[in-house]
Amino acid sequence: MHVPPTIAAIVYVVGIIGLFWLDRTPQAQTTKALWIPTAGLAITCSRPISMWLGMSENRLAASVYVEGSPIDAVVLTALLAAALAVVIARKDRVEPIIRENWPILLFFLFAALSILWSDFPFVTFKHWIKGIGDVLMVLVLLTEPSVKDAICRLVTRLGFVLLPLSVLFCKYYPEIGRGRTNSPTLQWRGVTEGKNVLGGVCMVLGIGLLWRFRSAYNDREDPHRRGKLLALGTVLAMTVWLLWKSNSMTSICVLAIAGALMLLSARSVFRRNPVLVQLLVLVMVVGAVYALFIQSTLLENLGRDPTVTGRTEIWKVVLSMPVSRLVGAGYESFWLGSRLQQIWAHFPEMQISEAHNGYIEIFLNLGWIGVLLLASIMVMGYRAVSAAFRRDPDVGGLYLAWLIAAVLRGLTEASFRMLSNSWIFLLLAVMAASLVTVPSEAWKEPDEGDSADNRADDELVLASPLPSWWA
Repeated sequence: MHVPPTIAAIVYVVGIIGLFWLDRTPQAQTTKALWIPTAGLAITCSRPISMWLGMSENRLAASVYVEGSPIDAVVLTALLAAALAVVIARKDRVEPIIRENWPILLFFLFAALSILWSDFPFVTFKHWIKGIGDVLMVLVLLTEPSVKDAICRLVTRLGFVLLPLSVLFCKYYPEIGRGRTNSPTLQWRGVTEGKNVLGGVCMVLGIGLLWRFRSAYNDREDPHRRGKLLALGTVLAMTVWLLWKSNSMTSICVLAIAGALMLLSARSVFRRNPVLVQLLVLVMVVGAVYALFIQSTLLENLGRDPTVTGRTEIWKVVLSMPVSRLVGAGYESFWLGSRLQQIWAHFPEMQISEAHNGYIEIFLNLGWIGVLLLASIMVMGYRAVSAAFRRDPDVGGLYLAWLIAAVLRGLTEASFRMLSNSWIFLLLAVMAASLVTVPSEAWKEPDEGDSADNRADDELVLASPLPSWWA
């Protein structure tokens, strides 16, 4: 039975409203400031505003990468200004988070220093500002009255809107939801710019939705439990369908590994023995690396190219480019100028603008120093996540899943770039886990048993730079 696109759109919009109604949690302790990272991530996980307005067609063009779009610049500047205002108003909560995440601070300080040797210093500076914006968005979320409630609402808002709309566009608006990028075959891309981006969105949101589904299933005292399970289960089914249709094998495998890790670590045997979680992580990571880079016959059995869909050839070419091995070409500056033209000459049918490997991407932009700084973020982040898991296995398991997902996805995608959903959720996992080590007097989550007056004192009231209605 053929359904007219307009009727389908109405049904999906009503359905999205129904999802939010079924999953309602009026007692969640968040402020209106949470809409800032929600809006920023909604754009990051879909398409720039200029593309939705039909003002930017070719995102792969070098001129777009260098100059950007004026309307996107205005929107991004407004979001960054709002996020910065909130962070300044919440500086008492922000400062201990920054201290505990000094590897991230060092990474962005070195990225700022790379402006000095970049061939395109102004472009590098603009990209660095965007990278700082990712951190600001995370800081806004982490300074909410309840971090757990904020994460729940963020995942819900993004998942309940972007994923159903992706299904709608793929099925009923193929001129929006499907298209060709670097591949001659038609790709399912939903609200995003390509199938790999759609896969990454399904991966990070799928992990969050699976975590929420497990929590709702275990909370048998919640009067809205059945409605939440129905809403979350519906969107999870859409996630699986989109991954299958997009054929983003990396995201499918990573979501399966990270999801299994999160669910298994929640079992009592792992809760009592955190060492077993470390062994489980080791087995899964080593197994994924072995299957991808050593046992190529496994990829062939899965119907995949043993060269990882031509990625190994891309890696050879970009690694042969003359850039400093120590400090790189400059933060997010490798894919510019003559280097980009030379790479396009090697791949005339693919106007690629990434190395399809997050670690190589960092190496090209920031050299070995950048790679070591990224490694320090992951090592210190894993320690923080492990501490968070020992304290609260439920939310610690979520942070662990997001961290491992980013680490594994970085093997075949440039997942540590500015405005990348994988990178932002990696920062979120690491920085949220570090709250475990923040002194209790500097950080106090509202207690459900507190009186109304005490809760009001615990909740964050934004300072004078923002209007009172925003809190």
